[in-house]
Amino acid sequence: MKLVDTKDLKSLPYGSASSSLAEGTRMITMNRFHFIFDKTKKSQSVKSVFLKLYKNYSLSRATFIVVAGGDGFMLNNLKKYYKFNKPFYGINCGSFGFLMNKLKNKDLEKEILQAKKIIINPLILESIDKKNIKRKVLAINEVSLFRQSRQTTSLNLKTKKKNIIKKLIGDGVLVSTPAGSTAYNLSVNGPILNINSGKLAVTPISPFRPRRWRGKIVSNDTIIIIKNLDCRKRPVAAAADNVEIRNIKSVKIRSNKKLKITLLFDKNKSLIKKIKSEKLKKGN
Repeated sequence: MKLVDTKDLKSLPYGSASSSLAEGTRMITMNRFHFIFDKTKKSQSVKSVFLKLYKNYSLSRATFIVVAGGDGFMLNNLKKYYKFNKPFYGINCGSFGFLMNKLKNKDLEKEILQAKKIIINPLILESIDKKNIKRKVLAINEVSLFRQSRQTTSLNLKTKKKNIIKKLIGDGVLVSTPAGSTAYNLSVNGPILNINSGKLAVTPISPFRPRRWRGKIVSNDTIIIIKNLDCRKRPVAAAADNVEIRNIKSVKIRSNKKLKITLLFDKNKSLIKKIKSEKLKKGN
């Protein structure tokens, strides 16, 4: 297998979520991969195979970023390397692997060229804690606010124009992207969102008052503002995926439409199909 460099493959027509990377294009050169492997036994086994077959290019020279690990490992690397503006292809070495692909053969280039492209817009969490320290964090799946003591949370949820709910008492609340709607959001009985829906799910976590509030689906143009109504007695933590910030006073959550992260999926099991499959399971 001969490795041939190509200076510019940015013009590849890997189009919409339903199109193929190779569609309408005759490929005569190898693509450049930057590999990232988790430290697990399975990931290291994959590493030993692929680094014998393919050169591991630097991030700046690579055409694609290939991540071998689980969903959590992929989330970490999406947030770490999205600024390189390269498509990510995940190889599942974890358990479920919702953001990953099953390793079917060693012809990685063929798999990637036939892959389906999904564009996701992450959330931006802007937080202020009780010491008035401000932080800004990226979230791919969801932002969640939850109690950090035995006391329930007391939260006000609003947009810039009106209240979503004046006072929510319970374990907390989360705001989910479509890509993350089948993760923590689904576990707390939130709705599954179509990947191209242009929506966000606002879902309560074990609500006590109002007990029967099921949450709300809002446009991804919405800026959601959540205020802790009792910072002293009822401390609250916020988590952007796996990054936690404690003693929250207020947060502002919005979808960053300018930031587009590209994920690649096997043509027969794209993220769209995985979400549809989860919808069918939820209905049973």
